[in-house]
Amino acid sequence: MTPFTVPRTLHRHIDVGDVRVFYRESVPEEGGDDAPVMLLLHGFPSASHQFRRLIDVLGARYRLIAPDYPGFGHTEAPAGFTYGFDNLADVMEGFVERLGLTRFVMYVFDFGAPVGFRLAARHPEWIAGLVVQNGNAYEEGLSDGARAFIALRPDVEGDEDKVRALLTLEMTRGQYEGGTADPRLVAPDGWTLDQHFLDLPGRKEAQVALAFDYHTNVERYPLWQAWLREHRPPTLITWGRDDMFFPEPGAHAYLRDLPDAELHVLDTGHFALEDRLPEIAPLIAAFLDRVWK
Repeated sequence: MTPFTVPRTLHRHIDVGDVRVFYRESVPEEGGDDAPVMLLLHGFPSASHQFRRLIDVLGARYRLIAPDYPGFGHTEAPAGFTYGFDNLADVMEGFVERLGLTRFVMYVFDFGAPVGFRLAARHPEWIAGLVVQNGNAYEEGLSDGARAFIALRPDVEGDEDKVRALLTLEMTRGQYEGGTADPRLVAPDGWTLDQHFLDLPGRKEAQVALAFDYHTNVERYPLWQAWLREHRPPTLITWGRDDMFFPEPGAHAYLRDLPDAELHVLDTGHFALEDRLPEIAPLIAAFLDRVWK
């Protein structure tokens, strides 16, 4: 029988100001303190649990750290917390500092891109490389539906109702199964757990606030593109081509600023890890080995 190692994964909280951040962290059996480190930044409407299978596959060789943002998952934010992408980035910046991380590869997916690129702009010295999975930073990476979503405003009658319509079980499930070649490969656990968290008191209000703040991310695209051109981080791009929010042109757009990036476009949708983990995990492992050296 071929030997294999199942990683130990720790589940902890750490206080960042008045926010109690929940996170998952693998304990590598290989490499110890010298093992490559990757910070996993999740998307909407999910949390760190979206990386559970990836951590099980790679966590024995690499230190994988996946936090939940305020308003997501098991992280606990105070009643007066103001939900906006700058504030999410502030908490994640404090999280990284509390853990004492000084260098890591950053995995950005969906909401993880605007959170992560804010961190990168503030601390370029932290970023050893990027893994970009349907994490958009370009105008051409926005679908018509995404543009309509970004155009919603809190002072326009009916726009809040349009946001809330996205926070239902039907829509949450659709984000997981949409664009996949074989929905049987997508476990129901992800969207079921996401909806559980969305239905907690105050969580829908947090998502409405973030939805109305999303336009600030698009406004910063030119700044993040300039950062990519200046710093040229080693980058692996794995992209589900049939993402309902961020279509395939958003993946190719990165090559304008990162011509040496490694690009893989896959026949799947938004949550590509759900059904394409067997293809994506080896790509990430090879990338981490190459970049960390």
